[in-house]
Amino acid sequence: MNRSSQFEARKKDTREKIQLGGLIVKAGLRWEKRALLLGILIDAAARLKHDAVERDRLTALGTEAFGDDPE
Repeated sequence: MNRSSQFEARKKDTREKIQLGGLIVKAGLRWEKRALLLGILIDAAARLKHDAVERDRLTALGTEAFGDDPE
C-alpha cells in the first residue's frame, strides 16, 4: 500500500469513527460510561443476530430519529 492510499484509508477510518460517535450523541448517550455503551452495543449485536423483527423495529426507530438527516 503506498503512502497516498494509506493516508486515504486513515482519513476514511477517522471519518467513520467521528460519524459513529455522532450517533452516540444523537441517541442522548454522550455522558454515559464507555463500558455501558459497549455493553449496550454488544447486547444489541447478539440480539440482532437471531431476531429479524427486532432488527426491523430498531431500524424504524433509527430512521424516525434521523428524520431528514442524511445517513
